[in-house]
Amino acid sequence: MKPLGITVVLGLVVGALAQLTVPQPHCDSPEVEEAALVAQDYLNAQHTHGYKYALNRIEDIKIYPNPDGDTYVMDIDLLETDCHVLDPTPVANCSVRPKVFTAVEGECDVVLKKVGGVLTVTAFKCKTEESTEDLCLGCPALLPLNDTTALDFVQASLATFNNITANETYTLLEVGRMSTQIVSGGPIYLAEYVVIEADCTDDVCVPLNDTMAVRGICIARGLSIAHNVDCKMFSTLMPVVDANSTAGPALPPTIHVHEGNLSRKHGLKHHKLTALHDPQLVGLLSAESAESSEVVPVAPAVVGAAATAAVPTTAVPAASAEPAADSDSASDGSTSAEVPVVVVKRDVPITPSPVVAQTDSNSNGVVKMCPGRIRHF
Repeated sequence: MKPLGITVVLGLVVGALAQLTVPQPHCDSPEVEEAALVAQDYLNAQHTHGYKYALNRIEDIKIYPNPDGDTYVMDIDLLETDCHVLDPTPVANCSVRPKVFTAVEGECDVVLKKVGGVLTVTAFKCKTEESTEDLCLGCPALLPLNDTTALDFVQASLATFNNITANETYTLLEVGRMSTQIVSGGPIYLAEYVVIEADCTDDVCVPLNDTMAVRGICIARGLSIAHNVDCKMFSTLMPVVDANSTAGPALPPTIHVHEGNLSRKHGLKHHKLTALHDPQLVGLLSAESAESSEVVPVAPAVVGAAATAAVPTTAVPAASAEPAADSDSASDGSTSAEVPVVVVKRDVPITPSPVVAQTDSNSNGVVKMCPGRIRHF
C-alpha cells in the first residue's frame, strides 16, 4: 500500500476510535440531569427580561474526557414558565405556560466544563420561538409587545391599581406579554406586566433607584374602560432556598430598564433567551440553535460540591466580545446592564429520576440512550 493510502486509512481508524471513546450516557441519568439543571439555572441567570425557563427534555449529551476536566456538550429543550425573572420563586416551583396560552420554547446547545466536581457553563447558543401546536379557536392570541392599543389597556389597568393602593404608587417596568381573546361580548385584552415602586411628581412617575424598591407582577383582563387587575408583589412570594434548605430574605435581581421600553421596534411577541455566548470559540455548538451571531459576555456560574470555594472570573477579552446586550434589545439598539455573577449550589440527586425506556424498532429493541423523557409536553 502506498504511503498516502496508509495515511488515509490510519486517519479514518483514529477518527473512528475517537468517536467510540466519547462517553454518551443516558439522557435521564442523574449525572446528565444535574448538568442540564446547571445549564437551566445559568441560562435563566443571563435572561434579564421576561420569564424564567424550565427544563423540558434532554435531547442529546456527549462527554469529552480531558486531563484538565471533562467537557459536556448538551442539547436541551426549555419551556417558558409564568415566573418573571424578578420573581424569587425557584424554577422548580414555577408553572410551565400551557399550550392554549401560547407556550414559548427554547432550544439550547450548552457546553459545560467539569473540574473537581464543579460544573461551569463555557458557551451556549439558544433559539426561542412560539409553540403553535394545539392552539384552539377562541384561545388567546399573542400580540406584539409594541401593540399601541394593548399598551393603552396596560396603562389603564395600572391606573386602576394605583387608585386602590393606599401609600405607594407604581409605574411600569416591563411588559411581559399581551394577548387578545374573542369572548361572547367581543374581543378583550389580557396582559402581564411588571411594576416598580415609583416617585411621582405632577403626574410624572420615575422608578425608585433603589434595589429595595418594591416590584411585582400584574395580570389584567378586559378593556380599557372595564377590566380586572390583580397585582402581587415579589416580596410576598416564596424566598430563594439554597441547597441546604436555609431560607432567607432575597434581594431582587438587578434588571435594566430599556429606554423607550414600550415602543419596541422589532415587534416581538415574547421575550427571547440570550442567543449566543462563545467567547473562546470552542467549536462544539451546532448550527441549528443559532439565532444571531451576537456574542454576549455573561457571568460565570459554578455548581457542585466545590461550589463553596471561590472560583476566579475570567474577563472576556474585548476583541472577542461585544458590549452586553440581551437578545430582546438587540434589534432596537438598547443594551442591558452588566449581569451579576451568579453562584448556584445544586446537590446531585441521591436517587435517579424516573426513566421512560424508549426503543427503536429498527434496532431490535435496543433501548435508546437519548433523547430523554419529556417533563411537561
